[in-house]
Amino acid sequence: MKIDLNADIGEGCPGERELLPLVTSVNIACGFHAGDASTMLQVVRQALQAGVAIGAHPSFPDRENFGRTAMQLPPEEVYALVIYQVGALKALTESAGGRLVHVKPHGMLYNQAARDKALAQAIARAVKAVDPSLTLVGLAGSESIRAARMQGLMTREEVFADRGYQADGTLVPRGQPGALIEDVEMAIRQTLDMVQHGQVQSLTGERVAVTAHTVCLHGDSPQALSFARQLRQAFSAHQIQVTSR
Repeated sequence: MKIDLNADIGEGCPGERELLPLVTSVNIACGFHAGDASTMLQVVRQALQAGVAIGAHPSFPDRENFGRTAMQLPPEEVYALVIYQVGALKALTESAGGRLVHVKPHGMLYNQAARDKALAQAIARAVKAVDPSLTLVGLAGSESIRAARMQGLMTREEVFADRGYQADGTLVPRGQPGALIEDVEMAIRQTLDMVQHGQVQSLTGERVAVTAHTVCLHGDSPQALSFARQLRQAFSAHQIQVTSR
């Protein structure tokens, strides 16, 4: 059994570089919620040195609230801003001798696209326009995954180690009770359940089917490094290979 372990980086959080040996894929902020050109290039170089798969992490234009503000933008505007961000990171990655592998939207762009068909289609079209060989990472079972497949893109369905789930398979919105799982043992149990058994228990008790190709590890929590190490130990103990391929 195999699983990819990814983290969002280039967001200015402490300990990001220390996470690199523990993950197999990274999603690099592209300037709209965090980061800038210099930071992006620096993080690309660090990721290449660590040998992890590099992905773009485009966002709504919302630096003030770290990409977590809900926005209702026209699909063509979303199409353009995703091309702009992904194209920039692709160029920076190639300038450093690397290759951009995937795209994972950030924050509210990710969450809205999981439900909004038109938004998901705009993102998928943009990714295909930049490079049809790119993989789109989206919430397992979401509109994002369906839209990417309609565009002929490769997909990677994502689950979350430290986030609560609702009965429809979507994440509990940040700020609501149960959105974040702070108990490490509980987060590891949830992750193993999703990876090994393809299911997760919602906050209201339902068993929800999920497909787990990649597990997101949030690097902005104080215990991120400790949790990453414990998660890797749990995968090893259960003969789960951690790889981006």
